Amino acid sequence: MASANMVGAIVLLMEIIALVSGVRFQLGANGLSMEYYMMSCPFAEPIVKNTVNAALQSDPTLAAGLVRMHFHDCFIQGCDASILIDSTKGNTAEKDSPANLSLRGYKIIDDAKEQLEEQCPGVVSCADILAMAARDAVFFAGGPVYDIPKGRKDGRRSKIEDTFNLPSPFLNSSELVRMFGQHGFTAQEMVALSGAHTLGVTHCASFKNRLKNFDSTHDVDPTLDSGFASALSKTCSAGDNAEQPFDSSRNSFDNDYYNALQRKSGVLVSDQTLYSSPQTRSFVNAYAMNQAMFFFHFQQAMLKMSLLDVKQASQGEVRQTCRVINT
Repeated sequence: MASANMVGAIVLLMEIIALVSGVRFQLGANGLSMEYYMMSCPFAEPIVKNTVNAALQSDPTLAAGLVRMHFHDCFIQGCDASILIDSTKGNTAEKDSPANLSLRGYKIIDDAKEQLEEQCPGVVSCADILAMAARDAVFFAGGPVYDIPKGRKDGRRSKIEDTFNLPSPFLNSSELVRMFGQHGFTAQEMVALSGAHTLGVTHCASFKNRLKNFDSTHDVDPTLDSGFASALSKTCSAGDNAEQPFDSSRNSFDNDYYNALQRKSGVLVSDQTLYSSPQTRSFVNAYAMNQAMFFFHFQQAMLKMSLLDVKQASQGEVRQTCRVINT
């Protein structure tokens, strides 16, 4: 870890370069900038990246956890790190909602925050750390390289009742399009973001409804391949908490998720509906055929998501500890 003298020297050098070259790092209309920490905390990005890399070297499955945590954070009150706040005696926080109990990766954020507080106290927000960690997790899992502007502030609200706005694994394509549309996403952007399911697993409780008494006409979901249905039934024989990967490469970021949908092997109703519905099928086919296209559209959609309802200085704070609102 760099010494305080080294940090000071680098900051001074950057300031001199900026003055000599006439460079000015402008903030966007939302107060965010790619170079937000260039002067105030120049080691912010490498500290987060190295922390994520070290964690994924030990446990590659955490990549899915970080991406999912960022998504669940941004969809509730915006990208403000409210998902990181612990419950208290007087308040049940977002992280204790049933939809969030399986989230993983909190320690990675805590570790990065602790290092950053040593280097530049009170400067780097937990919301920015989480957004950068999700971006880096995608990269280390083999996905696209992309950057995001920084400068988010941490929210002061985290309540379990807000999490009803999270997409359910039982939604159909029309419901997903409508829900994502409420956040400003197109149908294509929704399908691209769904590609994050190329990482990680889900649990039997989220898909067992497809395997028995599906509706008044069908015992098994008719959009499900019969052989894959048998495999899912075998998974569920171990109970509701049994894990099922979304595709054959659970720790690699690729387009295999869309290939699985074409084979009628999407695990969740909300997965397979993307191929079953004419409204979204063309996007699935395009991403299954062209991984580069998927990567490009995914990075654009993730950038857009990372900007949802970001908090500025008057609306938030920089938490000293990501789990607790400042007193």
